[in-house]
Amino acid sequence: MVRMKDPAVRTLLVERAAQMLRAREPITLRSLVTGTGVSTMAVYTYFGGMDGLWKALRQEGFTRLAAGFDTTETSNDPVQDLAALSGSYIDNALDHPDLYRVMFDASVDLEDLEAADSTLEYLVQSVRRAVDAGRFHADVDPLELAIQSWAIDHGLVSLVANGPLPHSTLDHCVTMLTALFVQAGDEPGRCRASVEEGWGRRTPRET
Repeated sequence: MVRMKDPAVRTLLVERAAQMLRAREPITLRSLVTGTGVSTMAVYTYFGGMDGLWKALRQEGFTRLAAGFDTTETSNDPVQDLAALSGSYIDNALDHPDLYRVMFDASVDLEDLEAADSTLEYLVQSVRRAVDAGRFHADVDPLELAIQSWAIDHGLVSLVANGPLPHSTLDHCVTMLTALFVQAGDEPGRCRASVEEGWGRRTPRET
């Protein structure tokens, strides 16, 4: 009888690897499973070896980001929703700083590149909605604006989640997103209100 894999064991090892990254501990087969109650064979069973573990670790970051985007409610204000997605992106990075750091390590392959790329599509669709609603110019490239929005989020949260700057640095996101969206065609006062509303939908947290 073939024994079914236990998803909890896979998650346990991914979480353990992420914690070790944060503590800057060297990750080996033995150090990874120490204290987990599973054997080194589990790394081969669930990941095919250490290379597979690194791929899974990077993929997990995008998986959790997609889950956060998927639970971000859609309103009748696409600009507000864009800002809410930015908040979700930043919250994901703050909640999982170890996975976030690995997400953008290009030296590690991904298990599913298409699934990772699909996270950007959430922003692209919101930009399209804003264009269709007349909030942005008709000639705005949804992909380009989505990338610019992502770049703002990534730049700010990288300085906070794994960097030297205080949590209050993230407050600049409202001003920067507003400037970006006004340049794309939105009316300044209305845009600021939408961005503030979307940003305000973030989960409250201690700073």
